[in-house]
Amino acid sequence: MNTDLVIEAEGLVKHFGETTALQGVDLVVPRGTVLGVLGPNGAGKTTTVRILSTLLTPDAGHARIAGLDVVRDAEKVRHRIGLTGQYASVDEDLTGRQNLVLFGTLLELGRAGARARADELLEWFDLTDAADRPAKTYSGGMRRRLDLAASLVGRPEVIFLDEPTTGLDPAKREAMWDVVRSLVADGSTVLLTTQYLEEADALADEITVVDHGRVIAHDTPDGLKRVVGGQTLEVRPADAARLAETAQILSQVSTGAPADEIRKGMLAVPVADDEALAATVARLGAAGIAVTELSLHLPSLDEVFFTLTGRPASDETSGSPTTARTPGSTDQEVAA
Repeated sequence: MNTDLVIEAEGLVKHFGETTALQGVDLVVPRGTVLGVLGPNGAGKTTTVRILSTLLTPDAGHARIAGLDVVRDAEKVRHRIGLTGQYASVDEDLTGRQNLVLFGTLLELGRAGARARADELLEWFDLTDAADRPAKTYSGGMRRRLDLAASLVGRPEVIFLDEPTTGLDPAKREAMWDVVRSLVADGSTVLLTTQYLEEADALADEITVVDHGRVIAHDTPDGLKRVVGGQTLEVRPADAARLAETAQILSQVSTGAPADEIRKGMLAVPVADDEALAATVARLGAAGIAVTELSLHLPSLDEVFFTLTGRPASDETSGSPTTARTPGSTDQEVAA
């Protein structure tokens, strides 16, 4: 057993009737890192999280959290983890403070300890002013923050974030990203499922791509981007009248494709390696062409996903998620 691996899963299989949600999923997450699990609806992301968090039992395979088996040692695992699902787990009739104190009490922090931890989390998530209002009066972003705060009451070693920013506007999503970064800086290990490619790119140390219940790729964000091959060079000449001349220069450093005007006044061309940047700067300088923008970058994760699966990550036609309701729970995505 590798003590540096906090999350380990091997050969996870799960069936729901005739539907196979997982077909042998393997995952590893080193201590103090973020693993992004990327895939469209129906890929198997949520089913994997529910198994790792002891909410489901796998039909085959095994998994460990901090060295503890998620089936055999389920109760001990629950004391090590925090989970924020796609749907809020807080009681909307209670205030934000009451929700957090309730979780602290259930975790046996004691009344004083639960209140102190609630105050700490309310301040951290910028909810102090709304602490004594019922959660049902909160905006969507505030509820997501309260839900995440609730999952952190017990200071978990491992945190599962199942599409935590779904439905949030870009500003609130960025705020959530800052929270995740803070958690990791404090020593937590995070498994993040998401459909947002930019989210995985911004937060994950490594990314596992899941499709139709299988792992189809695993690497660092940059490593996955190299799956597509090559890089893209973008140039915007300062003088729009010299656009055609700039395009001709770019064609001399490209991998054979002509330069495309991807936005008004912005040219892009595929290149083989970093040397193309220096060559382009030299040729533009020799021609006396000034530029306002010049960049060289790897393909996007969206391009990677399309290369791996033949469709963009936002395509949800791969299968609609199946939902199930258990007593006292909200709708849970089972096949995702």
